Amino acid sequence: MTQVTPGTWNLDASHTEVGFTVRHAGISKVRGTFQAVSGTLTVADDFTASSADITVDMESIDTKDANRDGHLRGEDFFDVEKHPTMTFRSTEVRDVDGEEFVLVGDLTVRGTTRQIELQAELGGQTTDPFGTTRAGFAATGEISRKEFGLTWNAALEAGGVLVGDKVKIEIDAEFVQA
Repeated sequence: MTQVTPGTWNLDASHTEVGFTVRHAGISKVRGTFQAVSGTLTVADDFTASSADITVDMESIDTKDANRDGHLRGEDFFDVEKHPTMTFRSTEVRDVDGEEFVLVGDLTVRGTTRQIELQAELGGQTTDPFGTTRAGFAATGEISRKEFGLTWNAALEAGGVLVGDKVKIEIDAEFVQA
């Protein structure tokens, strides 16, 4: 594994994207991002003992459609009045192979917590022209929205449903050494 300096790292939200993709009407995909995310990464001397703690402001959802975003914030989906954040807290780092590893953790959405696995990759560590030490990571995974109580849907005249169950997660994150 490429070395990341042990210690605490703070998420740089302006250089991070937390995105998702879900099937729409069985014929296309809708993509979205969350614009407000925060968190820390604690890198241990033994990388497999490292941990991440991330919080996403659910109000910050952006699918490029204000009406859809409003529906997603409402009771049918995220119910942000009662559940304003989504959290991920890692519980294990395993299968480290070069820059690739599996990040296991507890994802909490709408008050429901499930263990998920993310295929992750270290992009590297560098010092920028301003003297700030940065580390980049990417991670992908897939969840079932039904497992998190996100069951709203509508039947289609031709069969099938409006919103797919499987949600692909795509994260590109940059952290700054504390």
